[in-house]
Amino acid sequence: MTRTISDTQQAMITLGVFLTALVILYFPILQDLAHAWDTNDNYSHGYFIPIVSAYIIYTLKDELKQLPVQTNILGLFLLLAGLAQLIIAKVGSEFFLQRTSLIPVLGGIILFCLGFSFFKKLLLPIVYLIFMVPLPAIIWNKIAFPMQLFGSFLTEKVVALMGIPILREGNILYLTNTTLEVVDACSGLRSLTTLFALSAVFAILSSHTTTQKWILFLTAAPIAIFANIVRLTGTAILASKYGGDVAQGFLHDFSGIAVFVVGVIMLATVSNLIKRI
Repeated sequence: MTRTISDTQQAMITLGVFLTALVILYFPILQDLAHAWDTNDNYSHGYFIPIVSAYIIYTLKDELKQLPVQTNILGLFLLLAGLAQLIIAKVGSEFFLQRTSLIPVLGGIILFCLGFSFFKKLLLPIVYLIFMVPLPAIIWNKIAFPMQLFGSFLTEKVVALMGIPILREGNILYLTNTTLEVVDACSGLRSLTTLFALSAVFAILSSHTTTQKWILFLTAAPIAIFANIVRLTGTAILASKYGGDVAQGFLHDFSGIAVFVVGVIMLATVSNLIKRI
């Protein structure tokens, strides 16, 4: 008795071939990306992004089983567009475009092999992978420095309201017994990128409406800024009492963790408030 391969089985075999080719093609880029996560503290959360994306897909497994498998030729055009981005970025040695080309390539493979229904359902976890790619340094610095100035400005105002003598010049804060510099790591941009990645997960996995999901996602910005100002203000107050050494070492690292924890709690609180309203 001859056994035939169904359309679904054929699609899965094709998908497996494409994904194998994708891993081989992008392996050097993924290695370089992992190195960036190891050496760039601003993107140390990068390791968790693919895991979170895979978990989101896992939560959709029952819905995916119900979808029809229909090959869509438009997927080839998206795949070719992603590969063209990769080639152009390689020629121009542009790492951000090389790394982000993975997203349209992966999306094109899903669309071509499985069809539009699968593509639509998996679009968010695929696009979510953008959070694992470090921004180009020129863009990061363009955002980080204004945030350093903004954080310094607000910290000066809050500390002054508490009756503590303080003077600011740019991103440098002068206290009576020490001087503090609000550097890149204290700009709040690191917290902002991490909380955006986290708020995206909260939004995707929540049962909120689309508008509510966007509200939850965008609240990451004010939450990150608020938490960072609390961190800077607390550091300045302690430095005014105990000297500049408190702004270094363990306290500095611990305050960074505390900012993240506060951000998570505030995101969860906002999510619950949206649900109740």
